[in-house]
Amino acid sequence: MASVNPPRGMRDFLPAEKARRERVLAVIRERYRAHGFDEIETPVVEEYSRLHAGIGGDNEKLAYNVLKRGLDADAVRAAADDPASLTDLGLRYDLTVPLARFYATNRGQLPSVFRSIQIAPVWRAERPQKGRYRQFVQCDIDIIGDGSARAEAELVVATLDTLDALGLEGGSVRINDRRVLDWMLDTFGFGAEERPGVLITIDKLDKIGPEGIVAELRERGATASAVDAFEAFLRRPMTLEYHPYGERQIRKALPADAPDEIVAHLVGIGAAAAAARASAGLATDAGSLSLSKGDDVPLVFDPFLVRGMGYYTGTIFELAHPSVDYSLGGGGRYDGMIGRFLGQDVPAVGFSIGFERIVDLVAEQTDAAAPAVVLVHDRDVSEADLLALKGALVRQGSRVRLEQRTKNLKALLERAASDGYTAFATVAPGTTAATLEVKPLS
Repeated sequence: MASVNPPRGMRDFLPAEKARRERVLAVIRERYRAHGFDEIETPVVEEYSRLHAGIGGDNEKLAYNVLKRGLDADAVRAAADDPASLTDLGLRYDLTVPLARFYATNRGQLPSVFRSIQIAPVWRAERPQKGRYRQFVQCDIDIIGDGSARAEAELVVATLDTLDALGLEGGSVRINDRRVLDWMLDTFGFGAEERPGVLITIDKLDKIGPEGIVAELRERGATASAVDAFEAFLRRPMTLEYHPYGERQIRKALPADAPDEIVAHLVGIGAAAAAARASAGLATDAGSLSLSKGDDVPLVFDPFLVRGMGYYTGTIFELAHPSVDYSLGGGGRYDGMIGRFLGQDVPAVGFSIGFERIVDLVAEQTDAAAPAVVLVHDRDVSEADLLALKGALVRQGSRVRLEQRTKNLKALLERAASDGYTAFATVAPGTTAATLEVKPLS
């Protein structure tokens, strides 16, 4: 028998799960809009040349490509040495490349500083496994046209506010700058040609530790003197004193003489974010980001945060939460991307929440403002009477489902409860709106 399951790495959602996902998405949208972002929509496909322009990192290798229309067998055989010539479109693998194209297309109709929301599915030809899908939803906010630290701070504050609104208080943002990474690797003595591979190894620091990093760099044949310098830096004596996010924390985590301009930009992000959160009653000290309800630090400088996307040019972020050991989102500054489409550079920075990871952490809840009622009716109740009763409840603001009574009433009500219904009423011939008795589903 042929399989009737969805394609591997893709999923069906039953009504209750779909409703749960939409509730979470509604909170995310509401919080993003409260911070001044406006939602846009782009096509699910983009031109092949844009998706494979060398700016999408490893994701370009995972893109689903669309064959040109009207190809015959002879055309396919003729293109055996150049398979890419058979395609002209591809499914988007993220929302950032489409946004850059969107801005280049519509710039004349947009404000000088444009704050966008994109919430939509993307597709990657991943190897399916737990928590990794071939179709998944991304929730992006981006600011285009502002190269100041304020843009990054707005993204950080909006993201943390959204996490709090979802009941996931205590989140934090790890932050670094790709320019800092380049400067550090240059300081240690790594050549420009070996840096991409070195960054791939450094990105594993949390998993394999300093010893594993050094061993892998030596196995890769990286410049020996540079590996020695890097190892010495990792093994340098460190005091355990606590520093809130700021210049002292940043400089303490870096080799001596870190570039003042980059450090100042990172410090400016923290100062702006702290001021915003303090004004919202979330922080007690505008010079730090310590929350009034504890010692949590929402912003933490991490000099070894890498993030793999090839288009990042400056600040990079990752969203963390103490309940899990993996990131819940991330982003960064990609000032060079729009210039690839527009012919002139435009500053841009974005932050994406990993919706598929977030939705599994959000506590289940029912929508108390909109009662959901199942009308369980006898077979011989007239259609007119049923629809009249349903219409009366709908006008009162209820969500209503009609179900014919079955022998196993308990199973029927349990299924309704699993679909998010909170009450029921039985309908016999002659039941009216005045005599209808609505009872809670326990």
